[in-house]
Amino acid sequence: MAATADKLQEQEPKKAYNQDEDIECVLWTAADIEKRVAELGAEISRDYSGIPIVLIGVATGAVMFLADLMRKLSIPVLVDFVRVQSYGNQTQSSGVATISTDVKISIKDKHVLVVEDIIDTGITLSKLVKHLATKEPASVSVCALLDKISRRVIPLQLSEGSRFYRGFECSDNFVVGYGMDFAELYRNLAYIGVLKPDIYS
Repeated sequence: MAATADKLQEQEPKKAYNQDEDIECVLWTAADIEKRVAELGAEISRDYSGIPIVLIGVATGAVMFLADLMRKLSIPVLVDFVRVQSYGNQTQSSGVATISTDVKISIKDKHVLVVEDIIDTGITLSKLVKHLATKEPASVSVCALLDKISRRVIPLQLSEGSRFYRGFECSDNFVVGYGMDFAELYRNLAYIGVLKPDIYS
């Protein structure tokens, strides 16, 4: 028994897993994001001055962005979520978007603002905007934290009177943090960074 105890004491303790070590570089710090979200909140509040809007967050990636954005709005808001799947545990869109969880509140005759973490090919967003339009809202606008314009397959098409808000234009890298994930990890990082290729390749 004593020998076993001595052997356990000699073993080095396991190193705690640090998600930061999986990040190749930081693109936007927490301060960068906070500043830009505040700017977006002010712009949206001006555009919809005195008009209530429905914020529809695209789960799960937009959770942190939506939570911070809504606190920067000076207008009345309702909040709901949808879940649209197109990635799974992959780094690229499957090309097929499926709405697995729909909004629960009525958006008929209301101004809707879809809050997205990132627009990539545009397939998911296009599917969602068309789906929400069938519910007869007054308008469907979009606010995306990141926009990968170089990856666009389907152009963003919004109806007259709708608006598009962009946080940052993003290069064609696989990014995580601030709600965005790979295999459900890294969402809790306060910054947005490029994931090391060896993590997902």
